Amino acid sequence: MQNLISLIMILFSFSGIAQESIYDVTINDIKGNPINLNKFKGKYLLFVNVASECGFTPQYEGLEELYQKHKEDLVVIGLPCNQFGGQEPGSAKEIQQFCSKNYGISFLLTEKVEVKGEDKHTLYSWLTDKTLNGRSSSKVKWNFQKYIVSPKGELIDYFYSTTKPMGLKITSILKQ
Repeated sequence: MQNLISLIMILFSFSGIAQESIYDVTINDIKGNPINLNKFKGKYLLFVNVASECGFTPQYEGLEELYQKHKEDLVVIGLPCNQFGGQEPGSAKEIQQFCSKNYGISFLLTEKVEVKGEDKHTLYSWLTDKTLNGRSSSKVKWNFQKYIVSPKGELIDYFYSTTKPMGLKITSILKQ
């Protein structure tokens, strides 16, 4: 029986079928409250690892604009991360204040997470591993890398930091 289970797991990993759903992942908001990703079924999800002291930090403005323009069909989730050049050193409270004061952020922010390495958050394991997401494997290269998930919970694509939130690569997906 164990051999049959192992064979099924191997077949899933080669077939491109995700072994778990994005909606099964648990993560907390920046205040420590659980976020139930299930409540976002039927909407696009845009996950972005964010940092307050990065050259790409002004993208907060574009992320907010994207969210405001498409919030009926899109949930933007910013995930503070301090793994790239120590560019998100602040506490949860400091991050919230920075985002509110400088960019008027109204989209979701999560607790600070790791997006690579041994302590990579489960969400980023799903986003970056084809055996979990059924689509593609990737590595997070820097702050403000973006992952977009379909209203059905399927990974659509990912974009490096240089892709602007309001750029055609992202907005064209939302217009489909």
